[in-house]
Amino acid sequence: MFYSTVTPHRFLLLGFIFIIFTGAFLLSLPIASTSGNSQSFIDALFVATSAISTTGLTVVDLGSFYSLFGQIVILVLVQIGGLGYMIFIVMIVLQLGVKLSLGGKLVLEESMSSPPYEEVSRFSRAIIFITLIFEFLGAVVLSLYWMREFPVKHAIYLGIFHSVSAFCTAGFSLFPDNLSAYRDNIVINVIIDILCIVGSVGFFVIYDVYNMVSRKKREDETPKKLLVHTKLVLIMLPILIITGALLIYLSEWNTPLPSFKDRILTSTFQAIAASTTTGFNTLDTGMVKTLGLATMVILMYIGASPGGTGGGVKTTTFGVLISSTISVISMKEELILFNRRISARTKDKAFAICTIALLLIALDVLILSVTENASFMEIVFETVSAFGTVGLSTGITPTLSFTGKIVLVVTMLIGRVGPLAIGFSIRGKCKVVPIKYPEGGILVG
Repeated sequence: MFYSTVTPHRFLLLGFIFIIFTGAFLLSLPIASTSGNSQSFIDALFVATSAISTTGLTVVDLGSFYSLFGQIVILVLVQIGGLGYMIFIVMIVLQLGVKLSLGGKLVLEESMSSPPYEEVSRFSRAIIFITLIFEFLGAVVLSLYWMREFPVKHAIYLGIFHSVSAFCTAGFSLFPDNLSAYRDNIVINVIIDILCIVGSVGFFVIYDVYNMVSRKKREDETPKKLLVHTKLVLIMLPILIITGALLIYLSEWNTPLPSFKDRILTSTFQAIAASTTTGFNTLDTGMVKTLGLATMVILMYIGASPGGTGGGVKTTTFGVLISSTISVISMKEELILFNRRISARTKDKAFAICTIALLLIALDVLILSVTENASFMEIVFETVSAFGTVGLSTGITPTLSFTGKIVLVVTMLIGRVGPLAIGFSIRGKCKVVPIKYPEGGILVG
């Protein structure tokens, strides 16, 4: 009965909920705070959900409020949330020499948007390897830089924490002003940007590119080509970043930044932080003008790519949505991308994901408009940031009411697991309808 009711989607959701409450319990312990006092459970639950969903929203200053124990708990939650807890289960099972069941492979495939389950074990090892390499290299560079400002041990800890936070697109920082003090620093900007992009682009894309580079020719000497998914991601990502950076630059044209270099660095950094759903900031988001805020809202809504550590409706979903709309306007019978036909089911999923996301955001905005003392733009920004698991905020997070925190906790969880996965977990197993109904006509538009 248990296995018949717990579908892969439900198992995935229940696993995240269990880890969230475990993390909240640990963060609410007196040992987790520098003052030795227990944090309220709702605040601990909010931070734990933000960590496991790699969002980055927080009601307290991490660097001063949490002790080393509390910060490590958050870092572990971020790492688990970024990779997906099923990865760790798979690696433990493989190390024990146990063959992964079909059900386990299906859950992992749903969790990480991985290749078909025949390759799931190899894919899992590749994910672990890619993660360790990039996080290690990022930590080394950041640590070496911060050794000029801090003691060696503290610099190494800062390097590890921010490298993991960047690669997992969490955006948690141990500095009270996030990374604003380094907005004109090329080293910090470049390293954080690279980690954010690699973490958000999707493990499947990295896996596909690696296969193309390492296997220039197959056994039949046919050159390996990138998959349609990879091509769409590699086109959408630079378009979003460049467009976002340009609009944010125009928005902050009159800000008192000292030089052209600073404007370029901050605009590019904020566009990458929003589009990869990382949430680091080098600008005071609360002071950003409306054009910049609106640009970041759109970038946060679209988000990162499937199978990565970021959130949002995903770049490929938005790409299919736009391409499908253009196809309809062009009166084409089928959607063709890179000389490949895109199935009707893929188009339906893209429309469903974007619609559910908009409805959820609208519902959140309506509720928060009643419970919170904030402007409409601040509420919209906070809500989209929570759904996209971004972590950027105009500054209203610490003042949220109990109801507001609960609403955003649920929103962050939905954003991490995915709107469709939540719907599938509620609906249960798919039931085949043995009847084919006649087609009905509906006027639209």
